[in-house]
Parts: sequence; C-alpha cells; structure tokens
Amino acid sequence: MKYLVRIQVNLSPSLPAAERRELLQAELERGRELIAAGAIAAIWRVPGGLRNVGIWEADDATELHDLIASLPLFNWLEAEVTPLAKHPLMRE
Repeated sequence: MKYLVRIQVNLSPSLPAAERRELLQAELERGRELIAAGAIAAIWRVPGGLRNVGIWEADDATELHDLIASLPLFNWLEAEVTPLAKHPLMRE
C-alpha cells in the first residue's frame, strides 16, 4: 500500500551542534537504507525548514509506523500520513 507522508522535523535550538550533526547524518543513512529497501518510493524536500514529503510503501499502517519510528529523528518529528488508493485513470 502507498502512503503520502509529510514530515516536519523540530530539533531544539539548544541541541549541541555535534549531536545535531550526528543525528542528521544518521537520518541520511537510514533514509538511504529505506530507499534501497523500497519503503520510500519517492521523496522531496520542502524548502524553508527541515521538512519533506514522500511516497512510502508498506503492507499496512503498523508497518509504516515501524518504518517511520526507525528514523533517528523520530523523537523530533511530526508525521502526517495519508493512505493512497489507486485511481481508475492509472493502469496497473
């Protein structure tokens, strides 16, 4: 099943710079793993902050939650998830 996932990251300004760099690097690495595994089918950065929008794939909402929870920035993010259904104009 496909999901439209909007993510907003809200890192505290008081977070030490070294910890911030480590978290962001770990997030990039995990994101690459999720793309390689097919969990993230497409992703775009939203200008103006630590925001992105993507098309994720998972068997169900529980699996999607587990995938999002695996992100190193999970404790600092807000995710808005919209399940997507096939449109009759699109062929299989």
